[in-house]
Amino acid sequence: MDFRDQVDLDPSQVEDAGGSGGGGGFSGLPGGMIIGGGGIVSLIALVLVFVLNNVGGGGEPAQRQPPSNLSEQCQTGKDADQSEKCRVVGVVNSIQDYWKQEISEYRVAKTVLYSGRLRTGCGSASSAAGPFYCPGDQRVYLDLSFFDQLHTEFGARGGPFAQAYVIAHEYGHHVQNLLGTLDQGSSVPIELQADCYAGVWAQNATRTGFYDKPFTRAEISEALDAAAAVGDDRIQERTTGRIDPESFTHGSSEQRVNAFQRGYEKGSPADCDLGELR
Repeated sequence: MDFRDQVDLDPSQVEDAGGSGGGGGFSGLPGGMIIGGGGIVSLIALVLVFVLNNVGGGGEPAQRQPPSNLSEQCQTGKDADQSEKCRVVGVVNSIQDYWKQEISEYRVAKTVLYSGRLRTGCGSASSAAGPFYCPGDQRVYLDLSFFDQLHTEFGARGGPFAQAYVIAHEYGHHVQNLLGTLDQGSSVPIELQADCYAGVWAQNATRTGFYDKPFTRAEISEALDAAAAVGDDRIQERTTGRIDPESFTHGSSEQRVNAFQRGYEKGSPADCDLGELR
């Protein structure tokens, strides 16, 4: 997943909030519900993507970590190949460049890097929520430690493209929000459509000019492995020892893999119709 060395990055699309600390539990969500992407809220709470407003916080505030100056650190594709945070900048830039080309309604949405707790347009949030999109302030929120958890606790191989898949999924929710489809239908088709949109971006990423060449089969495999790792059935079996399809919120491992593959193979958002993703 090599970026073009001389391509200019736009670090203004990513904000490093550092370690927020402080704050109480989850409050009401005045600006719209938090929309999760990884399917992981916590090992105990399981998949609570659409009911986060009732989760308690508790505990001592985390020590605040100073934010990075991304505008100085992340200037070119070469920086993105050498730094995780700059890689996030490059991925976000590429994803948004693609969607700006694809839909006239597109508006740039920031990704916020954080740890601990912070307040969002959807209320207070914690790292335990995993990556999520907030329709209330149209931002993607990401704690980079999630990717370690994805590997160590949920068995995903990880890797840079697994990270890119998760980010592309969250921006899929932003696209849905702009198109007015985010609140249509049940949660599983909405989540599968975001997976499909992630695959569409992966197929078209070279069009954005941020990458030297198309992604390799091994890189796409990282995304498929991550999609499988965060399937509802895999998470439920690992955390409770049983599988309850009636409580799925994101789709099974097979459904998530198939949705990403559909987007990647078809290469068009038109092929990610909600009615066909079940």
